[in-house]
Amino acid sequence: MRSRVWGGTAAAVIGGLLAAGCGGGDGAGSDTSDTSAGKAVPGDYPVSVTDCVGAKTAFADAPKKIVTSNASSLELLLRLGVGDKVIGTGFPPGKGTLPGALDAEAQKVKVLGQSVIPKEKLLGSGADLYIDTFASMGSMGGAGMGDAPTAEEFKAAGIRHIHLKSTACAAQSKSPVTDLSAVEADITALGAVTGTSAHAKELVAGMKEKVDAVQKAVSGTAQGARPTYFFFDYDAGTKQPTVTCNRQIANAVITLAGARNVFADCDGDYKQVGWEDVISKNPDWIQLGVRNRGSEAANKKAFDEAEQWLKSTAATKGLKAVKEGHFLRIGSEPTTIAGVENADTVEEITKTLYPGKVN
Repeated sequence: MRSRVWGGTAAAVIGGLLAAGCGGGDGAGSDTSDTSAGKAVPGDYPVSVTDCVGAKTAFADAPKKIVTSNASSLELLLRLGVGDKVIGTGFPPGKGTLPGALDAEAQKVKVLGQSVIPKEKLLGSGADLYIDTFASMGSMGGAGMGDAPTAEEFKAAGIRHIHLKSTACAAQSKSPVTDLSAVEADITALGAVTGTSAHAKELVAGMKEKVDAVQKAVSGTAQGARPTYFFFDYDAGTKQPTVTCNRQIANAVITLAGARNVFADCDGDYKQVGWEDVISKNPDWIQLGVRNRGSEAANKKAFDEAEQWLKSTAATKGLKAVKEGHFLRIGSEPTTIAGVENADTVEEITKTLYPGKVN
């Protein structure tokens, strides 16, 4: 199974499926900090954050040397304005895959691993904080991925280990993810930990403004009348489709955009199904989910390939969305990886499905 991480111009393949999703409502990812993180300002310490099972990590002051597990947590730090504190990352973003000025800044960060950072390299990095986007339990990421450091080893190396709960805690969510509250909580918590709460508050406010506008625009359309929607994860392979279930952040993005995820009845984050399952759903719209290749031309080529595959394959060419040309060319990362751009994707989907209703 393919992991849901940012691995440059090509997707990274690891054993097991990354538990990447957003905990919303009463899910495991909704409680991100023990303090009033949104009120924190530089120097407003101590701050405590919790992991998926409630274990606390305390900060008496801002971390000075940060390592990120992959490009999703790296991008959040860059957006918060503390990129100068990041001394290394795993699963680095390929050149051109991050938006605007963030890309140039990201390329300056030392790559400690093209995929999972080797244990010895992480422990010897000199970091005082490791931000883990992966699952904190089990065998699919974070402390369970490969030969990862134990809690005792992190402590001995002087490294505090925290998680992005919106992604790491997805599998433990108690209910389907239908909003971006856990993503917003992660941003708020990182702001508190790094002393950038004012900036975090601005980022969250911007997300809320976009999503609120969309909700107002689609509010007049009854749930049962909303178009059905399939996220086609082209890069996960076409032999057997990998679908986004109701614990994945994509379910929230699709739902907020005024659509119905055709696999919202699947409890979990990802699942492999058969094409007969997709055919039985017969979606109104299909998102061509391809990962950023680093340039507009390369991305267009990937989208073209995904569309052509659907049009030329016996199992899919008869689907309603395929016959009507109802395709959305929106990348995988801002749809399935928790971050600020989730709100942009909500807006973009709505503009396509409800033309004229969102400015």
